[in-house]
Amino acid sequence: MRAASILVCDDDAEIAGPLEEALGTSGYRVKSAGTMEEAKSLLVKWVPDLILLDVIAPELSEAGWELLKWIRDRGCIPVILVSALNRADDRVRGLRAGADDFISKPFNLEEVLARVEAVLRRCQPESTISGLELRIDDLRKQVSIEGRTISLSPKEYQLLKLLASSPGRVFTADEILYELWPPKADTDVRTYADAQDVQKYVYLLRKKLEIDPQEPKLVLTVRGFGYRLGD
Repeated sequence: MRAASILVCDDDAEIAGPLEEALGTSGYRVKSAGTMEEAKSLLVKWVPDLILLDVIAPELSEAGWELLKWIRDRGCIPVILVSALNRADDRVRGLRAGADDFISKPFNLEEVLARVEAVLRRCQPESTISGLELRIDDLRKQVSIEGRTISLSPKEYQLLKLLASSPGRVFTADEILYELWPPKADTDVRTYADAQDVQKYVYLLRKKLEIDPQEPKLVLTVRGFGYRLGD
């Protein structure tokens, strides 16, 4: 089963480095971005389970706040703000802007790990699609519909979790490929999966979730664009 993935957005290598190392040692898959542009470039083709986002003093730059708004406009990925700002109004601004938690610098790595675990646990995808309650328990890697447990393979689980990360959003075949079959380190080369593999796992997922896989109500095809969860 895949480990939860985390994007660390911080331009301070002395802070980002130890943070990435601690998260990796704890079993998370970690990527980093030092600028808003790098973060956006990653997030266009990859959907992490959580983002640790640094925001600096508003009088110096609005980049961190702009990125938080951009993330929220695209979906509901959990975001923990990490900042040297420690005023109550800054924390309130962050939470009202859509952050799920706020950590002040300097921080204790164990506290960060505990907060990451808590936010991931609290933000397990759960939604109603086509009138049915869908629950994804990422800690136990379990999926249920209307209380009925569904047994999924790792790839089927990853596909469903990706679609459920932003209900209603259409995910392209390329986005699904990038998440389920990520390229080798430091390359964009993916030689062992293509759009047909995406279609295969959509088909397999429908067989397990749908009452009638030939008339899907849960995992929908948006012709010419990609796939999304039903309303």
